[in-house]
Amino acid sequence: MADDFLDTLEATIRARKGADPASSYVAKLFGKGRAKIAQKLGEEATETVIAAVSESPQALASEAADLVFHLLVLLADAGLSLDDVRAELRRREGVSGIDEKASRSN
Repeated sequence: MADDFLDTLEATIRARKGADPASSYVAKLFGKGRAKIAQKLGEEATETVIAAVSESPQALASEAADLVFHLLVLLADAGLSLDDVRAELRRREGVSGIDEKASRSN
């Protein structure tokens, strides 16, 4: 399977973790810490919801891209990767969403 663009983006984000915050937005985010990265992800999630209900499909796609980008930054900061997310989704495959959610509340 050809490399997925998200994998390439994830690698770029990880490579910028130690970059100069004056020249890299990603490095600046990492420098502010996980709480600030999480806050930014929340802001992007809200903007995505707003675009979904009140804006054009292109606006939604743009906001969704921002959301995914900031999620990748948060995952990298936490030492997680898309492969970790893929593994979790695979684990859930074939399991009812209702059953899966109930298993987490025990």
